[in-house]
Amino acid sequence: MDQTTNVTMLLQRVAIGDASASDELLPIVYEDLRALAGSYFRGQRADHTLQPTALVHEAYFRLVRASDGNQKDRNHFMAVAARAMRQILQDHARNKAAAKRNQQGARLDLDQISTPSGQQGVDIIALEEAMTRLGGVDPRMTSIIELWFFGGLTTEEIAEIQGVSSRTVKRLWRQARAWLSAELSPEM
Repeated sequence: MDQTTNVTMLLQRVAIGDASASDELLPIVYEDLRALAGSYFRGQRADHTLQPTALVHEAYFRLVRASDGNQKDRNHFMAVAARAMRQILQDHARNKAAAKRNQQGARLDLDQISTPSGQQGVDIIALEEAMTRLGGVDPRMTSIIELWFFGGLTTEEIAEIQGVSSRTVKRLWRQARAWLSAELSPEM
């Protein structure tokens, strides 16, 4: 049995409440989750208060605890894991900013994460606010950004999850990237 089939079967067992399945699943997906978490921390300060290992464990705990059988396969599981990691990072940045404002009455420079290309840092909270606005305009573009940016999925994997062609994903990604670029650009 290949790893993808094994992950799918274990996800089905987790969904029906088989506690031993989650123990079997973690070693299989751990390196993928660790790589995903590591991509968020590329270019970060060494003293960042949230570490990739903690992010992996918190996301996995949330995924297993909330498993409802909707995670069909490895790609879908990784997409949901990316969403969970994104939410954890947002919560962490917001809590840290709130604590800093409460201590000093000033705004905190928010943590940055690297894009999968590793070229430009993005403010997590500003990205989340922009994605929320985009979700009101085009939820599919928001989903594609989430799967690519946070999930690290390929165009083909996103197309499979979205039920569209790779060409459509590429077109929507270009549109979403242009929209986000305009939204996240500093005001002149």
